[in-house]
Amino acid sequence: MANEVSMDDIKKLRELTGAGVMDCKTALTEKKGDIKEAVKYLREKGIAKAEQRSDRKTGEGVIASYIHPGDRLGVLLELNSETDFVSRTDEFRQLAKDICMQVAASSPRWVQREDVPEDVQNSEKEIYKKQAKESGKPDGVLEKIASGKLDKFYQESCLMEQPFIKDPEKNVKTLIQELISKTGENIKIKRFVRFVLGE
Repeated sequence: MANEVSMDDIKKLRELTGAGVMDCKTALTEKKGDIKEAVKYLREKGIAKAEQRSDRKTGEGVIASYIHPGDRLGVLLELNSETDFVSRTDEFRQLAKDICMQVAASSPRWVQREDVPEDVQNSEKEIYKKQAKESGKPDGVLEKIASGKLDKFYQESCLMEQPFIKDPEKNVKTLIQELISKTGENIKIKRFVRFVLGE
């Protein structure tokens, strides 16, 4: 099977994912030369590795900023890494800039769902249950409907779960995990502030 994998395909897959030659060859062999499936395979593999790094300490990083044309909207963001070696790379700084633009465009309220206060979660859930009940849904499915809508609320309100503005096929969490798997370091969004003139 390996001899069916061309060097051109390996090169293309490397450009798309930043993965090593052998990893690309394995992925293409596994997925019978299907580049799209191989990207998915590597992404899943990378994400699995990224999850293992998520508890490592992040004491370095950058404070990045973005001012929207017209100077009426601005964002400050702290993005952390384990070492300044990684935080000084162009890729890391580009990621910080992209996330700043994400915050400007999509106005998240929290970094991740774990940051959403419990009273806000409960209040949202009650609203969804009430809406479902009023639209005639049976009591047995109210909880399920409310949970589904709460997931949508997280996707809209939590930065990590928002679809990435430059590539809606992935969310911000996936974007960060891709760089984690490339650098071998934990990377975390510590905090952000979105300023709107007059607000």
